[in-house]
Amino acid sequence: MSELHDRVSAILLNIGWRNAADPEVVEAVRSLASEFSAIPTIVIGDVEDMVHVMKILEYGARGYIPTSVGLDVAIEAVRLARAGGIFVPASSLVSFQQHLSGEKPTQSSGMNGLFTARQAAVADALRRGKANKIIAYELNLCESTVKVHIRNIMKKLKAKNRTEVAYKINDMMPRGGGSDRSM
Repeated sequence: MSELHDRVSAILLNIGWRNAADPEVVEAVRSLASEFSAIPTIVIGDVEDMVHVMKILEYGARGYIPTSVGLDVAIEAVRLARAGGIFVPASSLVSFQQHLSGEKPTQSSGMNGLFTARQAAVADALRRGKANKIIAYELNLCESTVKVHIRNIMKKLKAKNRTEVAYKINDMMPRGGGSDRSM
């Protein structure tokens, strides 16, 4: 085990959509951070709320990488943690600043915490009836990434297909002007 311990430079724990208050999350982060204290534990998850992120850091994690960030940012976050720093996503800081200043976050920003920023953008495009290829082009994503976002949105909404997703989120997203239904 010590041979493996010598080769490991970071521990990545994906908690998905689970909350920082989930006892399994608390135990997993605390256990990894204490058992492998010389190796930074970095949590990956869907929630970008600052309170959630701060709790994860309190449990001993050296960073929190939201699933909405790109691979380049995630790699740099791991490098920062390995160098002794702590990574906090900018999106969490922005929402925290809005909270402190009394600004009300817009409804479309993560649909009140249900979706990541990218998922919210994909959900809005789905609501407007756009095809995966168009969504990918407009959001500068691969079509396969759009499909993954749609699958995750469907899980969160317990929807069976994209039409049901569009129906369920129609009332959750703000409506624009007359061009709302354009493709």
